[in-house]
Amino acid sequence: MNKYKDKIAITTGDINGIGMEITIKALNELNLPEDKVVIITNENIFKSYNPEKNYEIINIDYNGEPEYGKLTKESGEFSFQSLKKVCEIKPKAIVTAPVSKEALHLAGHKFNGQTEVLEHFLAHDGQKAEMLFISRGFNVLLLTRHCALKDINITKELIIEKTKRLADFYKKHFNNSCPKFALCSLNPHAGEGGILGTEEENIIKPAVEELRARGIDITNPLPSDTLFIEAGKNYLNEKPAPYDCYIAMYHDQGLIPIKTIAGAKTVNTTIGLDIIRTSPSHGTAFDIAGKDIADPTSMIEAILAVK
Repeated sequence: MNKYKDKIAITTGDINGIGMEITIKALNELNLPEDKVVIITNENIFKSYNPEKNYEIINIDYNGEPEYGKLTKESGEFSFQSLKKVCEIKPKAIVTAPVSKEALHLAGHKFNGQTEVLEHFLAHDGQKAEMLFISRGFNVLLLTRHCALKDINITKELIIEKTKRLADFYKKHFNNSCPKFALCSLNPHAGEGGILGTEEENIIKPAVEELRARGIDITNPLPSDTLFIEAGKNYLNEKPAPYDCYIAMYHDQGLIPIKTIAGAKTVNTTIGLDIIRTSPSHGTAFDIAGKDIADPTSMIEAILAVK
């Protein structure tokens, strides 16, 4: 029997960043029952922050003290081992504090982020992890994640596969069998009929037609410079966005609008695996690590999203 199947498991991220600080601040504010949370971290360092509750800790070895603000292979190894352990215990949900991709690489773990590590350990039977950002009814899915702009390759198959996975998620977790999706264009002004790029006509619209044939409600590719305006107005007026989810072609296209509008209340969510994972929408904040001034808002939102 899995003793963690009903618990939220929290990793504290890069030991040289703000992860441990925002985890404890968030837990102190939320005051969750001790039997509902397990922390994957270094026990001695975690307890030096004087948490208010005695949550169960699964210890990850770490020699020495944090070197706040520094990139080290030791902190990268700690981050990786924490992620590996949280996948092994298979909790109800996973919340991860930020890690440094550079530190992971220094430790020899060539992943582009935590999403890819979680997919490596949790995926089975062809599962793929997807990166969904959420905040109070405003949701954005990324078709491509952490890659250089020059390496972005949008294909018909990619759009169909990831949109189907998103639709399955809405059906399973939100009991919404026909969510409404808005699709960003790749080129300015959706290509202007091929004048500013042909991907919309040759790749994206054929994918949309096939998705609609499968019963998925999705728009034609729409110019992203105006697509998010109504979502922003609704968010500020505490109303849901006009679409259940906005599908962005690449990282900054989707994350600039949602982070500009929702700020620290944006939550990074991993879908497509058996276990949902959430994370703050910011990084390790090495510049303020160890100063006890980190804002726990996004960590609080990440925990609330799976509570």
